[in-house]
Amino acid sequence: MGEQGVWGRSAWPEWNPAGSGSRAARVRGVVVLSLFLLWPLWEILRPDGGGLDAAVGAVLPLYGAGWLAAMTIGPRLSPRRRILLVGSLFALAVVAALLRDGPLYLGHAGLFSFALAAAAWLFPALWAVLLGLGIGTAQALLQWAAPGPVHWDLMGGLFPAVVIPVAVVLLIRLVVQLGQAREEIEALAAAAERDRLARDLHDVLGHSLTTITVKTGLARRMLESGGDPEHALAELRDVERLSRQAHSEVRLTVSGRRRPSLAVELAGARAALRAAGISAVLPPSADHVPAELAEPFAYVLREGVTNVIRHSGATRCEVLLGDGWLEVRDNGPGRSAAKPGNGLTGLAERLRAVGGRVEAGPVPAGGFRLRASRA
Repeated sequence: MGEQGVWGRSAWPEWNPAGSGSRAARVRGVVVLSLFLLWPLWEILRPDGGGLDAAVGAVLPLYGAGWLAAMTIGPRLSPRRRILLVGSLFALAVVAALLRDGPLYLGHAGLFSFALAAAAWLFPALWAVLLGLGIGTAQALLQWAAPGPVHWDLMGGLFPAVVIPVAVVLLIRLVVQLGQAREEIEALAAAAERDRLARDLHDVLGHSLTTITVKTGLARRMLESGGDPEHALAELRDVERLSRQAHSEVRLTVSGRRRPSLAVELAGARAALRAAGISAVLPPSADHVPAELAEPFAYVLREGVTNVIRHSGATRCEVLLGDGWLEVRDNGPGRSAAKPGNGLTGLAERLRAVGGRVEAGPVPAGGFRLRASRA
C-alpha cells in the first residue's frame, strides 16, 4: 500500500487486493464481501421493514454492485475515479432512502455505512474520518430537526453506524500496509544478502583462484624444465593449503562470519606476487590503520593485488599504506579506466559504508593505481 503517511493529504492507498492469490481465493473474497450485503437486504425485507417496492429493488442491486466494485477493483483506480465511484454510492444511498420513506429516512442509522466503508477503503485516511464525521453530524441534525420527539435510541445508533465501518476498514488497511511493508523488507533483505554474497565470493575466490593458478603454473614449469622438484612440491603444498583456505573462507562467507585481516592480506599478497614473479614492495605492518578501515582496506588490497597479477603484465607492485588511505600501484603497460567491474563496484560499496571512496585509473608516468581513502 503506497501512502505518504497515513494522515497525509496525498495518502491514497495503492494496492491490488485481487492481484495475489489463486483465482479460487479471489472468488472466496468476493463471496465473503457479498455476505455483508445481506444486512441491508434484511433491513428492507424483514416483516416489519415495510417490504421491497420496485424502485428500491432497482436501486439495491446497483448499490451492492457498486460497493463490490469499490472493494475489489477500486484500489486500482485513479483518485478521480475513486471519488466518482464513492460519490455514486452515496447518491444511490440517498435515492434509496428517498424512495423508501422520504427525506426523514436520510437520518437512519446505517444508511451510509457501506458507502463510508468504501470511502475508508479508497480515500486517504483523513478524508475518510472527516467524511464520517460530516455524515454523522448531518444525520444527527436531520433526526434532531424531524417533527415530533427526538428518538434517542436512533440518535445513539448513528455513532456505531459511522465509526464502526470507518474504523474497521482503516484497521484492515493498516494490516494490509504492514503486510506489504514486511514483504518489501524481506525482498530488500534478500536482495542485499544476494549482493553481499556475490561481492564476498568474488573477493574470496577471485584472489584465491588467481594465486592457485599462478602457483600451479609455476610448479608445472619447474617440473617441465627439470628444476628443483622440492621447490615444485612446496608450491603444490601451498596450492593445497590455499584451496583448503578458500573452502573455509567460502563457508564463512556464506554464513556471514568471515572477517578479513589486513595483516593476513599483506602476507598473502607478498606470497602471491612472489609466485607470479612480480617484485613486491609492501609496508612492514598495518597496525596504524584505524580499526574501522582495516577490513575494507583488506578487501581493497586483495582486489588490487589480484588485478595486478591477472591483468597488469607488471614486473613491480607497490603497496602504500597510511592512516586513512591505501594505494596499490604497478608498472604494467597500463590499463584503461574502463567501466568498473564487480570487484571495483563491491569495493566502492564497502568504502562508502565507512565514509570512504575508491579511485582507480592509469598513472601518467605509466602503470595503474588503485586508491582507497576516507572521504
